[in-house]
Amino acid sequence: MTADHTATASRLPRALARRVGRDVPAALLRYRVMAWVVGVLLVALFLVAVPLKYLAGVDGPVTVIGTAHGWLYAIFFVTACDLALRARWTFKGSVLMLLAGTVPVLSFFAERIATRKTRAGERV
Repeated sequence: MTADHTATASRLPRALARRVGRDVPAALLRYRVMAWVVGVLLVALFLVAVPLKYLAGVDGPVTVIGTAHGWLYAIFFVTACDLALRARWTFKGSVLMLLAGTVPVLSFFAERIATRKTRAGERV
């Protein structure tokens, strides 16, 4: 190896290290918004739409809110995966945060944990 090649190779890891965590704040904001949207829709589905369906025989809210939650969960899934990759979450932490969007109210707690740990530079 030449001296010039060695100097270039030694700068490369530092440049990559600076890029790790790049755009994490924007990815975290997207994740937080989607976690709240999915969480609110899931709570509305379970506390409003499902009782209306089974107690009053009104099917419309379950159809509308359930469909909206399904599509928006797909967006939540993508934003959570994006944040997990950028913030270098563990596989276990990533799976748990993704599953949190399927349990009523749990997405709110998971979002707070993910935000606190990500802002502290810890892996989820």
